[in-house]
Amino acid sequence: MRKRLEIQMGSVLELLDSMIKQRMKQQEMDHDSVPNNDMLHYLLKNEESDAQIDQNQMINLLLELFAAGADTTAATLQWAMAELLRNPEKLVKAQEEIKQVVGKNKPVDEADIPRLPYLQAVVKEALQLHPAVPLLLPRTAKQEVEIEGFTIPKHAQVLVNAWAIGKDPLSWENPESFEPERFLGSEIDIRGRSFELIPFGGGRRICPGLPLAVRMMPLMLGSLISFFDWKVEDGFEINMDDRFSWVVEMAY
Repeated sequence: MRKRLEIQMGSVLELLDSMIKQRMKQQEMDHDSVPNNDMLHYLLKNEESDAQIDQNQMINLLLELFAAGADTTAATLQWAMAELLRNPEKLVKAQEEIKQVVGKNKPVDEADIPRLPYLQAVVKEALQLHPAVPLLLPRTAKQEVEIEGFTIPKHAQVLVNAWAIGKDPLSWENPESFEPERFLGSEIDIRGRSFELIPFGGGRRICPGLPLAVRMMPLMLGSLISFFDWKVEDGFEINMDDRFSWVVEMAY
């Protein structure tokens, strides 16, 4: 297992190294045609400044970016599938939407996602009930501030509890219940602009894996429920206990 892992990791590192070299070559040949709004662009731009980042550091940063997106995606897919299996009528509803929009036994494409509002709602509901990272990265108060009568001292470390926000009855009706329908027609977003739902954080320190996770979660979930019919064996109850590793995932 360890040998195979080392081989796979070596392949990933080679891929990232080739991506960086290819982008650098593109910049030399035709600078105007190179994307200027992605993370690799800013890493290479930083390489030219006084605070230089070498190529090995770039590879490690990109590896962390992909790992962050992969972990949260895998955990969220686990929770989403578990909730759909516990609520088979919701599963059927999501499957029917895909059949009508995409077609039966056809892969869900990224271009299909905007036309699959219920599938998107299922993903949001899974993130609301089971945020992969319950406590967001800590912030530091730059000055003393009072919030709701509670004083936060200057330089105090502040942790945002995304799990508690998703369970707040002031923001959510039946917060413990799996109800994707609550997001239909709603403008609540998971990209850090809606404070009722911030599983990836917000602002300048928002999770760097967000763009990858936002694309992969509905694509993978849509493919799973489109190509396969899922059901729980009679008498079997899904254990919804969780455990914490890199992210909060299903314990069993």
